[in-house]
Amino acid sequence: MRVLMLSWEYTPHVVGGLGKHVVELVPPLIAEGVEVHLVTPRYGEGEAEEAIPGGNGQSRVYRVDAPGPTEDMSRMGLPDNFFMNCWRTNINLENRGNELFKQGGFDLIHAHDWLVSFSAVALKNTNHSPLISTIHATELGRNRGQLHEAMQHDIHNAEWWLTYESWRVITTTRFMAQEIVSNFQLPANKLDIIANGIDPTRFEQLAGRDLTAFRATLAAPNEPIIFFVGRLVPEKGAQVLIEAAPLILQEVPNARFVIAGTGGYRKAIEQRAQELGVAERVNFLGFISDEDRDKLYKVGSVAVFPSLYEPFGIVALEAMAANTPVVVSDTGGLSEVVQLHETGIKVYPDDPASLAWGITHTLQHPDWSSQRVDNARAVVYRDFLWPHIAEQTTAVYARTASEAQAQGWGRVPGK
Repeated sequence: MRVLMLSWEYTPHVVGGLGKHVVELVPPLIAEGVEVHLVTPRYGEGEAEEAIPGGNGQSRVYRVDAPGPTEDMSRMGLPDNFFMNCWRTNINLENRGNELFKQGGFDLIHAHDWLVSFSAVALKNTNHSPLISTIHATELGRNRGQLHEAMQHDIHNAEWWLTYESWRVITTTRFMAQEIVSNFQLPANKLDIIANGIDPTRFEQLAGRDLTAFRATLAAPNEPIIFFVGRLVPEKGAQVLIEAAPLILQEVPNARFVIAGTGGYRKAIEQRAQELGVAERVNFLGFISDEDRDKLYKVGSVAVFPSLYEPFGIVALEAMAANTPVVVSDTGGLSEVVQLHETGIKVYPDDPASLAWGITHTLQHPDWSSQRVDNARAVVYRDFLWPHIAEQTTAVYARTASEAQAQGWGRVPGK
């Protein structure tokens, strides 16, 4: 099976969960026998065309020119001309996709989120090819059910259009499925729920390594590390952790808070730490490499993800795979990934007191935390490995291609 995939992010340009998802999904898809041709914007790095590892040269990535800045695709600080630059990039994605169709054709198109929706829908209709979309988040969800600005309405409309034009829509949680049905009036039977995945081998490779020197750059030996990894935007909730810090320090005075990530909300969070008198106990790391991020998971005492809105919560899976205790908001996809008192602690969203309780409980009861860690790791290996995710995705591909061919759409097998 030949699939044309469109994604705004792909290595080396990976901003958030969408990019991680695509990077991790493609190799096991290839192992399932899918020939993937991925078209993505090019942001300064990466070859214009190259083979995707593991595909014997048949599966390839194509990077097209992308005018405009490369900011984090959060809703914070987007330039006024971002939407126009997105449109121009989609024209380049569409042109490259049409060239690839002429060279051999595809069984279907797989688009990831609204940023590539314009090119995906155009390619679908030009080439009479079925379209599958994966929706990783929605603009209404990110803005807690309210659209205030013209760009937010434009993005919402692009999301609706993409789901409307898609033969099947994939999402990662029941929460997101319900959100899509509600936001876009999409028939529930048009949806497939396929979870995000995790590759635990990167944490296995750190097993037994002496990370003492790395830990010393973050905290003293007697300081438990409470850490957050993610974009510094309101919906990820790092500000809730800062609000909880004084309450935590009352119970655990030697606690050290480590916040890794970038985003337009960083200055506000740093200012709040100063106002609360906890700034000396907080390390803002900014951007960190993948290697250092994985080390942080291994040396941390508790991973905290207090999101206000979270379609899935890949960071929680990463912590679970790294044998790190997790405390998460009982919201969105995090509620489905983490099982209360079985694989982690869930707390009330946007509630510093509840978050403080979850963190101190985790630190003060290491035996219970250790049991949850063992349970979490078993769940990761049972349900969330990428080969399992790729197998489910391939089944959706096969169903879509079969239905499309029966109705006169798509590529004729063998041609």
